[in-house]
Amino acid sequence: MRALIVGNSDGIGLALTRRLLAEGWEVIGLSRRPAPAGAAQVADVTSPDFPAAVAEVGDVDLCVYAAGIGDPIENDDLTQQTRALEVNLLGAARTCEVVAPRMLAAGQGHIIGLSSLADTMISAEAPGYAASKAGLTSYLLSLDAALRPRGVAVTAVRFGFVDTKMAKSPVTPFKISPEKAVDVLMRCIQTRPAVVSYPRRMAALTGTAGALLRARARLRRR
Repeated sequence: MRALIVGNSDGIGLALTRRLLAEGWEVIGLSRRPAPAGAAQVADVTSPDFPAAVAEVGDVDLCVYAAGIGDPIENDDLTQQTRALEVNLLGAARTCEVVAPRMLAAGQGHIIGLSSLADTMISAEAPGYAASKAGLTSYLLSLDAALRPRGVAVTAVRFGFVDTKMAKSPVTPFKISPEKAVDVLMRCIQTRPAVVSYPRRMAALTGTAGALLRARARLRRR
């Protein structure tokens, strides 16, 4: 079995690379920095050359988009918020643009995108991150509806806090390890669901909080 992991130089992507290699997969990684495991290639998802780098990988059975960034607004500069949209959402879309037609031609395949439970939130601190994850979840679920009848499954994995460099909040309830996140992903690879939200208690809390924040925003506009 052959897998492409985008964003495997550290965090969940690296942990998944190591797990798949241990289970006999061939793993090709594309990351902005060299990855310490798998057949690693350096590529920036925001570069105009990125789709060509994905195409060079060739046919794969599994594609996991694990690249992601998220920074708070600093000094009224929205540059990093725009970059979050480019990396987290557009990078995933550009990956799917290359990978999905190849999988459809083969009549099989599985695409997994790492989204976030923040996809239900309104974030004054990091609007680019929240918006990119909302868009990513919606895009992946819509792709699944389009592609699954033709043999290609698409899964949106909505994680809460994972113990990586992305967990920047001073409060990180229900935080899990990258290895636990990989356990969740391995089950996804086996069962190919459309969406997974983990941890479930965190999903329930963020869903409620997101609804309250949206209601508050509507009241402010009146």
